[in-house]
Amino acid sequence: MKLIFKATLVAFALTVVNACSSITIDEYADNKPLLVPEKFFDGQLSAHGIVKDHGGQVIRYFSAKIKAYWVDGIGTLDESFVFDDGEQQSRVWKLKPQSDGSYVATAGDVIGEGKMIAAGNSLFLDYVLRIPYDDSTIDLRIDDRMYLVSERVLLNESVMTKWGFKVGQITLVIEKE
Repeated sequence: MKLIFKATLVAFALTVVNACSSITIDEYADNKPLLVPEKFFDGQLSAHGIVKDHGGQVIRYFSAKIKAYWVDGIGTLDESFVFDDGEQQSRVWKLKPQSDGSYVATAGDVIGEGKMIAAGNSLFLDYVLRIPYDDSTIDLRIDDRMYLVSERVLLNESVMTKWGFKVGQITLVIEKE
């Protein structure tokens, strides 16, 4: 009886560990179409998305225009956002390829450096974003997961966390014009 209990406990523990393990980008390595940042993020792009709060309720809508280009191997994404309440924001990303195939991603409102990794049709970007909050600012960890679904369309899901707790989510579609 003890042996059956131990086997059941081990099986349960493995199930919990597997359920909690996060998906890695390597799981998408064979997916097509191939997402090459230098190719997709080149030229005019448009984006449309939503922002959800921690409970999943949509709290904002936005559109963006993105000018994307590469000079001397460094990528620039010049993003101009317009939200449903009329607020406008801009962010300029710099993408620097690394020898291991990853990219260092920086922007004015990003704390430190983000790390971007591509495999197959996917691109994962992890960074800390400083955003306005009440009369101050708050730093949120952003886990961006992007998936190229056609040569011209990229889906992006972003989870925002603070102290390890999910505080919001962004979903958007980016399209080459």
